[in-house]
Amino acid sequence: MLIGAAALNVYAVLLVVFRAVGFHTKLYRPMLWNVWLSITPILVMGIGGLVSLLLLGVSTSLGVLSTVLFGIAWLLLLPNASYLITELNFSHRRENDPVPLWYDIILVISLAMSGVLNTIMNVFLAHLMYAARLHGDAASSLLKPDALGFVGLVLLLLGFGMYLGRYLRLNSWDIRSPKRLAAKVWGHFREPANLRAGAAFTLTYAVFLGVMYVAVAGTAVLGLAMLEEVRSAVLP
Repeated sequence: MLIGAAALNVYAVLLVVFRAVGFHTKLYRPMLWNVWLSITPILVMGIGGLVSLLLLGVSTSLGVLSTVLFGIAWLLLLPNASYLITELNFSHRRENDPVPLWYDIILVISLAMSGVLNTIMNVFLAHLMYAARLHGDAASSLLKPDALGFVGLVLLLLGFGMYLGRYLRLNSWDIRSPKRLAAKVWGHFREPANLRAGAAFTLTYAVFLGVMYVAVAGTAVLGLAMLEEVRSAVLP
């Protein structure tokens, strides 16, 4: 899964770069920036996991605090991974564009799907860590109701974050101004129509990502759980 996600990210970047070089057009930098933002959550997760493990060796309290802080940072950045899905358009094309439409079709699909895989990878790793932390390393712990509920909650928050980014043009770093952020969100959702649109968007994208999660990561989760059952039956 990790190799597949990394390969698709590289492929999407190569398509963006070749579009400029091969067709002699201006490099569309926002696409490259969005790919970078899409992979930042998993980088933060990796760094946070390493730091937390090191701090746990020094102090349990410091380790837990580090896990919480990095977990919040990861959750705030996570919508950047799936935000690429909303870029499935041709806003970068211009009239009389020398780039064939078929090329831009595969380009935007590659970008969108790289965002999907990046999101699934992030959620899957968080799923693993949550289940291991609360229930031990057994693969069957991934299927416990609270572990599955954790995944569902993350996907709903993710869908809501995507809505805030797409329609309120908010970014993860806007948290630095919490009062202004809260005022902007409150002002937007005071309108009933915006509240309904936000709920519909959040639920729709959460379900989509949930279905993709089952399709991609679900087989791995079920496979691990079944292998564990077989081992338990064979080995006393």
